[in-house]
Order: sequence, then structure tokens, then C-alpha cells
Amino acid sequence: MSEFIKLEKVSLSYNGSTELQDMAIHEVDMSIQQGSFTAVVGPSGCGKSTMMKLLSGLQAPTLGYVFLDNREVNGPVSGVGMAFQKSTLLPWRNIIDNVLLPFEVSPDYEHRYRRRKSEYVNKAMSLLEQVGLKGFEHHFPWELSGGMQQRASICRALVHEPSLLILDEPFGALDAFTREELWIMLSELQQAKKFTVLLVTHDLEEAAYLADDIYVMSTRPGRITHHEKVTFERPRAIDIRYEPTFSKLVQKLRGFIKSAKEAA
Repeated sequence: MSEFIKLEKVSLSYNGSTELQDMAIHEVDMSIQQGSFTAVVGPSGCGKSTMMKLLSGLQAPTLGYVFLDNREVNGPVSGVGMAFQKSTLLPWRNIIDNVLLPFEVSPDYEHRYRRRKSEYVNKAMSLLEQVGLKGFEHHFPWELSGGMQQRASICRALVHEPSLLILDEPFGALDAFTREELWIMLSELQQAKKFTVLLVTHDLEEAAYLADDIYVMSTRPGRITHHEKVTFERPRAIDIRYEPTFSKLVQKLRGFIKSAKEAA
């Protein structure tokens, strides 16, 4: 796999200061391979969500450089899908219309969408079927469970076939059983379509199950304190979480985060 994302000595303060005490993150170096699944973990306030803003181009670094597909990021990036802890589906639109929303609002698609709407509807319907929502396309968000809403939200983030999917605590508000179902769904989708994923999460089991690479961040100002290559073969059975090697990895990550908190 080729390098798709690179951060070089990236620091960010939201007030523009270059003083260390004002930095949200400080001198972050990171490399993400195309088609890989990367997770960023760390204590609250370490700058995980700041990383998401930098990679999507929603926030410019104070110092350093962010590159996406060998081009420096200088503003909002097209070809990026995003999903958050809350599904953020529009309650007045049914599920299929929510999923189609990126085609309507993106300058890259809006003119083509008017001419080829049936083609894009078929694409959205196929994606909904893949995540187990066939038959629910004309329901409204409030008629669906939280897990089903989050499936639809991920479909909306993927329907325009982005090269990068950014996920900010997407399963944090769900019960354990539903969370596991969506881990499996996301893993299968990513392996089938080979899009690049950056997952921001507090859940170390989630990171260990889903990711190829895990970056551990320190407390504010956030720094990368550890990079872990995950070597479990794919596809991964959900029961891998009960194997000693999996538990050992989770405890190792927990140790790095604990050390970061104690050093603060």
C-alpha cells in the first residue's frame, strides 16, 4: 500500500499562538497507508478530534504540514466522508433521501445528480442493503433504532465513494451488542471497498478489533506517544476479543494511556 496521508511536525493552537501551553496538539508525525484502517486513541482532551479537523481541511495547522494523496491540505478536502457519535440524520427526510444528501450538496455531484438521479438512488439502495437496511429506505430516522440510524449515517458518509472516511466516536452511544454488530459491518465494508479509514475512539477494544494501525496520544498538548501495528489476520471474528493476544494488546494500549495521564 502507498502512503496516502502524512502529517509532518504538526502543531495546532486555536488562538494562533505558537506557545506550547496554547497548543491542542504538538509536533505530531503520522503516516497512513492508502486502503488501511487507522485508529487514534488517548485520554479525553488529547486532541483526537483536532486530528480529524486537520485531515478534513476544516482546520489549518499552526505549524507543520498535512498532506493528503501527495498534496498539501490548505482547505476543506473533497472526497472525504464523515460520521459522528450522533447520526445527525435530518429528521424530515426519509432514510434514502438522507443517504443521497451528499450528491445534492456537493459541487462535485449536484449537476450530475439531477441528470442521473436513478443511478445514484440505485447506488444508495445497494449500500443500504449491504448494511442490513433493505426495506427501511422510506422510513424516517425517528422510526429506526439508534444502531439502524448509525448504519444509515455511515451509508451517507460512504455513498459518494470517498477515498477517506473519518469516524469520530461513531459507536460510543450504542449498547454493547449493537456496537459489536456495527464493528463487523464496518470491517466487512472497509475490506470489500478498500477505502482509507481514520477512527477516533476512546474504546481500546474497538480500536484493536478494527484497526491496522493504532496511534496513542498523550494528554494536552497531544503528542503521538506510541504507534502499534495490529497483526491479527483479516477477516477478524468478533470472538477474537476473548483471545489472550487480543487482551494483551488492549492492556498494552491501556498502559500507554495510563502513563500519559500520570505524566501530565
